[in-house]
Parts: sequence; C-alpha cells; structure tokens
Amino acid sequence: QNEEKWDFVLVSDIHEMGSEKEIKRKKFLDELSKKGFTIKKIEDTKLFYGVRAPQHIFWKYQCLLTNPDSRQQNSSAHQDVPVTTRIRIVHFILQNTVTCDLEKLHDLMKKKVFEAAFPLHKKEEIREILKKKWARWRVIFKEQPIEEIRCYFGEKVALYFAWLGWYTYMLIFAALAGLATVAAGATVFSTSQVSKEICDANNTIMCPLCDQNCSFWLLSDTCTYAKVTHMIDNEATVAFAIIMAVWATVFLELWKRERATVATNWDLYGWDEEEEELALQLINNSQHEPRLYQHSYWRSTIVLILALLMITLLIGIAHALVIYRAVAMALLAQSEADLLSKHADTIAVMTGAVLHYITIVIMTRVNRHVALFLCDLEKPRTFSQREKNFTVKIFIFQFFTNFSSLIYIAFFLGRINGHPGHYVRIAGHWRLEECHPSGCITDLFIQMAVIMTLKQTISNIMEYLIPWISHQLRKKQKPPKRRSMMLGEEEEAEDPCKRQWLNNYELNEVNIFSLFNEYLEMVIQYSFTTIFVAAFPLAPLLALINNVIEIHMDAIKMMRLRRRMVPRKANDIGIWLQVLEAIGTLAVIGNGLVIAITSDFIPVQVYKYMYSPCTRENRTGMDCSTGYINNSLSVFRVQDFEPHTKAGMERPGLAPTGLCCRYRDYRNADDYTYTVQFWHIFAARLAFLILFEHVALCVKLIAAWYIPDVPQKVKNQILWEKYNNLHSELRWVMPWKVAG
Repeated sequence: QNEEKWDFVLVSDIHEMGSEKEIKRKKFLDELSKKGFTIKKIEDTKLFYGVRAPQHIFWKYQCLLTNPDSRQQNSSAHQDVPVTTRIRIVHFILQNTVTCDLEKLHDLMKKKVFEAAFPLHKKEEIREILKKKWARWRVIFKEQPIEEIRCYFGEKVALYFAWLGWYTYMLIFAALAGLATVAAGATVFSTSQVSKEICDANNTIMCPLCDQNCSFWLLSDTCTYAKVTHMIDNEATVAFAIIMAVWATVFLELWKRERATVATNWDLYGWDEEEEELALQLINNSQHEPRLYQHSYWRSTIVLILALLMITLLIGIAHALVIYRAVAMALLAQSEADLLSKHADTIAVMTGAVLHYITIVIMTRVNRHVALFLCDLEKPRTFSQREKNFTVKIFIFQFFTNFSSLIYIAFFLGRINGHPGHYVRIAGHWRLEECHPSGCITDLFIQMAVIMTLKQTISNIMEYLIPWISHQLRKKQKPPKRRSMMLGEEEEAEDPCKRQWLNNYELNEVNIFSLFNEYLEMVIQYSFTTIFVAAFPLAPLLALINNVIEIHMDAIKMMRLRRRMVPRKANDIGIWLQVLEAIGTLAVIGNGLVIAITSDFIPVQVYKYMYSPCTRENRTGMDCSTGYINNSLSVFRVQDFEPHTKAGMERPGLAPTGLCCRYRDYRNADDYTYTVQFWHIFAARLAFLILFEHVALCVKLIAAWYIPDVPQKVKNQILWEKYNNLHSELRWVMPWKVAG
C-alpha cells in the first residue's frame, strides 16, 4: 500500500533513444536518484515518472524547523509530516535540482524535455469531504470547510477562501446600504423639485448638442433621464459614501482579527517565510549559501521610467476612448435613422463602455507581460519577493486600465468642452461630448453598470467554461493505446497507478498565477465596489451576487477541473492587505470627488442658501431649490454660433425665443465669462471636498484604532505559550545551577 503513494508525477514525450532530450531527461532523473528518490516509470502515449522522496528528507525538515508539523509531540520524533508539507518539500527539491549541464526542471520544461510536473489528486477521505461540502452548487449558502481546504490545498489557498468568505459576508451590509440609498432615491427624492422643474420646462429651449443635424430641443424632453439621475444624485448618496468609507475600514480591521485567529489556530502566527525557504534550500543542498539581499538604484530608476511609460500608454487608451465617443456622437447625430440620431448620446456612452470592457480584457494580458518583464529587471531574491513586486505592478497597471475612462467621465466630462460659440474640438473638427442636462453622474452610473455587469457575467462564464471545455477535449483526445510487447510491458499496462496518473494528466494545468488571478479579480472588484460607489450604489449588491457564485465556481475548478495545486504556506494574504488599504484611502478621495465635482449636490446647496427665493423672503412652505434649473442654465445668442455650424438646426415648430438658447453653465449673457456664482460653487466644492476627506479619514482612523488588529484571546494564547516555553527552559537550567 505504502509503495503506491507517489508525491509527484513527471510527464514527458517518448523521445528517440540517444536523442538530446532523452539524455537530458536521464541526467535529471539520475540526479533525483542520487538524492534517494524512488522513481517509477509507466509508458502510455506519454512517459509518466512517479517520484517519491526518501523519508530522511522529511526528518531533516522536522529537525531544522521547530514548526507546527513537528511540535505536536516531542516523544515521537519522526512522525509523518502532513501531505501538504510533503508535496511542498518535494516540489521545492524538483524545482531546484540541478543537472550536470546546470539545468533545472524549469529549463528542461522550456526545452520540452518534460511536459508537465504535478502532485496528484488522490482518492482520500478529505477530498471526498471537500467534493461533498464545498465543490458543488447545492452547498452554495453553506459555510466553507476552511480547515479541510487547508489540509488539502495548504494555508495560502485556505486563507484566500477565508478572506473571500469574509469579504462576501461583509458585502451583505454594504449591499443593504446601497439598496436603501436607491430605495430612498426612488421614493423620498422621486418628487424632487429639480426633476419636477425639468419635466415642466416646456418653454426652455436648449442649444443643439452637436454641430450638424442637431436641432434646438426642449429641456422637458429629458424628463425621464432627470428622474433616474435624481434616484442616485441626492442627499442619501452623501451619507452612503461616508458609510462605505467606514465600511471599507471596518471590513479590513475585522479581517485582520479573523486572520490572527486563524493563523494562531494553525500555529502559524509567528511563522517566518525566510527561515522556511532557507531550511528547504539546505535540505535540497547542504552546501547551499543564501542569496543575499541586493538593491540597485539604477535598476529601480529604469523600472520606474518603464512603469510610468506604461501608465502613460494606459491613459492614452482612455483618451482614445474619449475621442471615439466624441466622433461616434457626431456621426450618429448625422445619421439618417431617426432612432440613432435621437439617442446619439446614450448610444455613444453605451458603446464606449463596451469598448472600454474590450480594452480591459486585452490590456490585462499585455499588463501581465509588462509586469513580469519589469520584475525580471529587478532580479528579486526569492519567489515570494518576486510575487510581491509583481502584485504591486500589475495592480497599478490594472487600476489605470479599469479606471482611466471612469476618471475622465467623473471629473472631466462636460468641464473642458468650452461653451456654445467657442467649443473645444478634437483636431479642430469634432466637439467634445457634454454631460447630460440632468448632470454627469448618470454617465458614470451607466459606464459602471455596463463594465461591472460585463466583467462579472462574461468573465465568470469564460473562467468556468474554458477549463471545462479544455478538460472535456483532453479526455476525448486519447490516441489508441500502445500495445508493444517489449520487456515486461504487459504487467506495466495493468498498473493500478496508470489510470490515476492519466486522469490527473487529463485535468487542466495549474500555473503559479492561478491563485494570483483570483486575488486580482477580487481586488479589482473591490475597487469598483468602493471607489466610485457614490455614483453606483448597486455595486456592492452586484459584487455580493458574483462572489457567492465565484466561491463555489473556484472550488469546482480546483477540485474537478484542474490538477492539484502545489500547497504553499502562509499566515496572511500578503501584499494584498496593503493593496486593499490603499484602495480604502482611494475610495475616500474618489467618493469625495464624485460628490463634490460630478454630482449636482453642491450647486443645489449653494443655490438653496445663497440664491434661492428662501434667502430673500421667509417662505416656510416653499422648497428652497425652486428655480434652481433656470438659475443653472446660461443664455446664448444664436447669432454667436460658429460660422461652420449649420443653420438648419430648427426643430419644426420650435424657434428659439428672442434668438436665444440655453446651456448648462454659469456664464454671463453678454461676454460669456464666468459669473460670480460659478466661483461661489467652485469654492463650495473645494471646501466640501476638504471637509469630506478629513471627516471620512478621521472616522477611518478612529475605526482602525477602536477595533484591535489582534483579539485579546489570541494575544493571551501567545503570551501563555511564551511563558510555558520559558518555564520549561528554566527547569533545565536549575539542576545545572544546583550541581555547580
């Protein structure tokens, strides 16, 4: 029974005897044999080599590290190490075994000497428990078996699922707050004075939205749009933005407590990754000398310059999307089809959002290659250091890929396009698009909704379907079995390991970034859920629905569609925690800017307290925002239009009163300079932004101070452990002293 327990399987094509590949393979396997590894060969359409490490390697590991695996009972010095530890040690040795040609397994796989190397999914009790309690759709609302995940996939994977489960649980509260905000917008604020005035503005003639084929139009045409805008742009949104800033902090603080508890239960609280890595190096090669820390300012400068160039490219892509929308708007407005010309602005925004999604998909792949290249330039000391560097770079690139377009819509759209008679134009030809007369926040809402929905539906379907289809194809692609009657071939054909190894080989390959990809996907989603949440209060709800499905989809992929992951040890989620904290700070800044700049919240408040009828006379029963719409529209004389703007803009039966039209801005009617009110609003926006950021950041700091990172129970447990260790040391010291 014991003979058939194999730690790893190496797969190779059948090479000709004496060929270069066959010689290299033999050299590598000889090196393993010298280290005491048992190797079993099975031939099918490929060559399979089962690898089992000698027991003394694991004894060395237990002696070198006073680690959780050996700390349980001192009496039995050499007990079995857990399967996850066993796989991890064997994987490290395989990756770091050097042939006489100075080639490692990684180099041999590049040269196609070996095709794959993987640990086995075995028929063991824990696997059946995970399949039953975790990797199936029926248990979608049940708690995850984190302890079993740890025993099968190792601590790193278990911590990812513990974090994802915690994040999903906390999203319930954020989703409820978002729903309450939208519900308040749909009920309490649906009868708002501002949207009522827009719907009643039958005589307010607005300036054309494009140069050709665009007629003057009535403000009341946008009644429905105004009502939708007011559902998300009201006083409740300000409260929701502050709640979400606090939520992000509380979520991370509570996760730190959860992580401390989990790490202590696993006896990993004080675990040192560097010590573990040095121990594995010494087990593999007792003559090994550690690779020292290095830092080169020259390399760092090159990496910084290249990273900035990449960010510039990503911002350039966002500019290209802006140009697309401006050109699409102009061309659609000139279209003969009434449907297209009438809804030119909405179609331009929607197609722009879809294009943005496509650029996200393409640039995600490009970003990965660039980030890996930059990591290679830095020459990190260890794999974990490389992973940290890679994480920071890919997150920054992904952030700009996902958010550049949103930042433009939120903070620049409609603010840099000039005014009638003096528009800012792309290449002197196409007008930059304007915000909708109801406000810019709806454009941001549409963009967020489209991107989040597409990301979560299409990406999830692809994430599940591609591994499933590829697994089905691999199963079907079995060529006819070789039945050569060479020495002892028949007995080998009936080998009980053969079926198991083939089944594992048919599963999808797992790469070192499999878990990284899951983290990155969730962290980008977390950014969407927090940074511009004021413009899209339904983001937490969409994230919650996605995550409930995501947890079980990942489980099914790991258990049924992919080869077994090499377990890795960890006592926290690593650099991702700092990334999440950075997003929390960005969320405060982002939401503050959305309310101060994108939303109409500040202009309405300035109007209420400085310019409304309420300031002139005491009318208790009157809504102080009465007259806001008329006040927020400037007057433009039609004779001042640019010469190339077509005159045929009149809508049948609609002639501009007194040859004037209105547009959204605060400008004087005679020379089109900014009015005093514009500067009042500008000052109020700035004051609100500073106040909001400081209040939100103070609340975050108070929340972080109020909730301790480590629970008292864990602190006391660690304290008792230290005390007991010192006490037992003292018992050894005392007899010597007496004897002396």
